[in-house]
Amino acid sequence: MLQQHEEYMHRCLQLAKLGVGNVAPNPMVGAVLVYESRIIGEGYHKQYGQAHAEVNCIASVKDADKHLIERSVLYVSLEPCSHYGKTPPCSALIIHKRIPKVVIGCRDPFKEVYGKGIEKLKVAGVEVVTEILENECIELNKRFFTFHIKKRPYIILKWAQTADNKIAPNDNKRLIISNEYTNRIVHKWRFEEAGILVGTNTIIADNPLLTNRLWIGKNPVRLVIDNELKLPATAGIFNNDASTIVFNLKKETIDVETILQANQVYYYKIEKSKSVTAQIAEACYALNIQSILVEGGAKLLQLFIDEKLFDEARIITNKKMRIGKGLESPRFYEKELDSSFSSGNDLIKIYKANSFFL
Repeated sequence: MLQQHEEYMHRCLQLAKLGVGNVAPNPMVGAVLVYESRIIGEGYHKQYGQAHAEVNCIASVKDADKHLIERSVLYVSLEPCSHYGKTPPCSALIIHKRIPKVVIGCRDPFKEVYGKGIEKLKVAGVEVVTEILENECIELNKRFFTFHIKKRPYIILKWAQTADNKIAPNDNKRLIISNEYTNRIVHKWRFEEAGILVGTNTIIADNPLLTNRLWIGKNPVRLVIDNELKLPATAGIFNNDASTIVFNLKKETIDVETILQANQVYYYKIEKSKSVTAQIAEACYALNIQSILVEGGAKLLQLFIDEKLFDEARIITNKKMRIGKGLESPRFYEKELDSSFSSGNDLIKIYKANSFFL
């Protein structure tokens, strides 16, 4: 029976991944409805604010099979919700449809749901099986779990370096280290995260747009540190391609009640006497920015490393490029190597910091 449960839960995870980049700050969730070893319905959470996986799964059942719903088993990668949010509670729908058994991958860490969805099903007489591929289900929604358990965004550090560990020449001229294919991978990474963070010097040196224009999908919120508000209004990050939040010491036009609007520039005032990285993490949590990709510069990346405030590090090394003198890449004390792969001359290594769910 366990093998069968895991087989269908793997399918739930496959479906859930189809929602990547489109459902945050909600989790990615997949659901499968099975009648006597035959899948009669499938669904996943497609878009934030729209129907959840369980709803889409049940709605997908063909008319000829609808009478089988109340004799089927529902598999879902995350505990069904039990509260009214942007949509009605899925646990109520399951009970209404008289589904007799539900197999769940992992509990939902959100305080409005945790354990309550499972309890609601049990009280209604539904048989509930839990912790099927639990680690895999948590890993899929590591951003969501980090956000609700650690009360901060999931933080990914990323930089490109030469084979001799330099990220820029001494003359501050822009150095193209990674190749075109790797750049597309980076834009995919941007699409997958809610925010992207850089420091003042990176804007001055490179004038980046910080969008995922090489990958189809919503742009992340652009986050920049500009303590003295010296960046010119003509900088690329101030165009109307995405929202921008400027962390600074002088001005504030945003608070925790603000719902970020597209293509707006906001100013968030920080305190000089406190940790910049901690204040940014706190602000992102308050503003419901569930994950951030930190792209530079070297000093900012080093701050996150030194304060051990990150969850992943993605390091791109051009194995055939050496420039001699230049700006040293961040001093990174290697963590657990999660994966590595090559993209032409580029070697991409992804490291994991210690995670709460491992």
